[in-house]
Amino acid sequence: MNITVLNGSPHLDGPTSDMVSAFAEGAGEKGHQVTVFNVAHMNIRGCMACEYCRKTEKGVCCQKDDMQKIYPALLESDMIVFASPIYYFTLSAQLQAAIHRTYSFDIPERCRKVALIMSSGSKYVYGAAITEYFQSIVEYWGVENAGIFTANGKQNKSPEKHRELYEFGRSL
Repeated sequence: MNITVLNGSPHLDGPTSDMVSAFAEGAGEKGHQVTVFNVAHMNIRGCMACEYCRKTEKGVCCQKDDMQKIYPALLESDMIVFASPIYYFTLSAQLQAAIHRTYSFDIPERCRKVALIMSSGSKYVYGAAITEYFQSIVEYWGVENAGIFTANGKQNKSPEKHRELYEFGRSL
């Protein structure tokens, strides 16, 4: 299975990245091809709603930034994993920009599964992000939710959480 992970954390060694690494390690050991994009460290501008991708060149965004590196992977993915720290109740702005830019192709037709990985300092901040994930991704794209994984407080970067994400990757 081709799996693309969009990691929206600016912290390359933070809790979200730790969870992504554990997942990728487990999935890779089972023979899946896992590609991780650290979108917080890429040049990705927000959607301008110019409709170029709909009216001028279907499926092609007029902005030529680092999304050009991500589009092929998304379109060839059987599964897409969204990973983000939750700073103020929603997915990171960096991840949001990448998600908004999928408007150019609308729904990745090959994708059948998605998952959501989130980390935070509190266990009470995930509601808005989970709602957005279900309504804007799972339901709209018509894909299977393979799982939602959270870590907060002392769970962040814990061996138990690392193992949970590793086992999730292996279970695919």
